[in-house]
Amino acid sequence: MKDAISIHDYLFDIADIGDWEGDEELVTDKINSVYHAVWQALPENISVAKIEHLLPGIWDQLRGGTVLLEADEDELVDWALAYVRQQLEEGIPDSDTVNEEE
Repeated sequence: MKDAISIHDYLFDIADIGDWEGDEELVTDKINSVYHAVWQALPENISVAKIEHLLPGIWDQLRGGTVLLEADEDELVDWALAYVRQQLEEGIPDSDTVNEEE
């Protein structure tokens, strides 16, 4: 469950963000703010496996594009919350569920 892990395990440091042509601090601050907002919105009973899918999935969707530079923080948070809702509605398998099916 959510209390078994820490948001700090997923937050980025400037060194982790890659090259953003001098805007690394801005990108780091924005993605970490998005992660904090998503973390607060996640249900307490969500599985660790789902969190391990969702948070990196947000970064996968945003990295490499200019949206992190162009969009304001509120727009990014709104997008990320919609992304998480969609992913949860589509159904993310828990690692325990996957193992049981094998």
